Amino acid sequence: MAKAGQQLGHLDRGIGLWGALSANVLNMVGVGPFLTIPLALAAMGGPQAMLGWILGALLALCDGMVWAELGSRMPHSGGSYHYLLTAFGPKTLGRLMAFLFLWQSLLVGPISIASGAVGFADYASVFHPLSAAQLKLIAMVLCLVNMAVLYRSIRSIGVLSVIVTVVVLATCCWIILSGITHFHPAIAFDFPPHAFHLSHTFWLGLGSATLIATYDYGGYNNVCLLGGEVRNPTKNIPRVVLLSIVLVAAMYLAMNISILGTLPWREAQHSKVIVSDFMQAVHGAWAAKAVSILILIASWGSAFAILLGYSRIPYAAAASGEFPAVFARVHPKDHFPTVSLIYMGIASMAMCFFSLADLIAGLIVIQTMLQFLGQCIAVMLLRRQSPPAPGRFRMPLYPLPALVALAGWLYIVGASQLKHIAVGAGLIVAGMVVFLFQANRAQEWPFQQA
Repeated sequence: MAKAGQQLGHLDRGIGLWGALSANVLNMVGVGPFLTIPLALAAMGGPQAMLGWILGALLALCDGMVWAELGSRMPHSGGSYHYLLTAFGPKTLGRLMAFLFLWQSLLVGPISIASGAVGFADYASVFHPLSAAQLKLIAMVLCLVNMAVLYRSIRSIGVLSVIVTVVVLATCCWIILSGITHFHPAIAFDFPPHAFHLSHTFWLGLGSATLIATYDYGGYNNVCLLGGEVRNPTKNIPRVVLLSIVLVAAMYLAMNISILGTLPWREAQHSKVIVSDFMQAVHGAWAAKAVSILILIASWGSAFAILLGYSRIPYAAAASGEFPAVFARVHPKDHFPTVSLIYMGIASMAMCFFSLADLIAGLIVIQTMLQFLGQCIAVMLLRRQSPPAPGRFRMPLYPLPALVALAGWLYIVGASQLKHIAVGAGLIVAGMVVFLFQANRAQEWPFQQA
């Protein structure tokens, strides 16, 4: 272990506002919305699934304010590690909370990266039928390629993020414009009988649809993981978080209603590549193949942006003395964490053996139980300790957004499948056991001598 506070390498603040915004948008707009629309339709049994997208946008905005205030207050690479440690006490409970975040990030990071890679492989099957083994191989190769692409200076990566983001936004605009010119209200609002009957099934379906939407909106926190590499971070981090949420939410809602106004939902809920099917219906086979190519670029960009963010977490932990010092190694010339990046790349390859549905559900539930709930409490604890310094972001209508986010995350966990909740609970128990074992061996909290 490195000694607490020891800095084994420094990171270059080479990402400006537009580079950070591009990395966030890339993280959010991956293959998710191009694959998950049918999952949301099936969860609620009709176009009322749009409620899940609206609730997901509201939750993302409220939670984004939590991230914006925390990121502006503590603009360090590693994000939640610093927030939880400071808020809950750096010498007491904060040590456990920060460790649990690090513990879950070693699994959540690879799962998140793999979900983008698996989605990439699924859309590649538009061009040629692929076996299950071939799909897994393609996803694993993508993870390996992204690791190689990111093994370089952060400055060149920022430029690459902007270029890919332009492709992503152009793709979404093409989909939206195609839907507007072929929109049929009777198809878009073809609600089944009792669509809005507030039964137990309705609330469970809405929870599932909101979980799916939350996965697709996810990534607005990416800039907080890169806090130590962002220029003027106290201003740019909040701007990037909130701007990316508003931009992507508006784009997703427009894209969803465009597709639902063209493809009957009873047909769309069974589609594996819904955007390709949509473009096939609107423009023909050439458009289906063209949009699939653009979606492949978008999903690749998303997977590499996620790898970029999560590769900084073990680095931050090692630099603070919580992880083995090897994770704090930084490239001597280009100043990026090398060992941490390689670990995340290889671990994400292993996660590619799971299905996209399990990756999505497991990702959201685990993150909520071990990170998001704690952060909503953390921002309120920090406000009680001291208000944000002048020039730092202050959450509007405090504490309402934090409370809404807290309630939203609890609702999503409560509506999730027991197997995913069990995985999250098991991860918490295992993490606590490891933490207590290490603390007892080192005679640290809660075992330190008086």
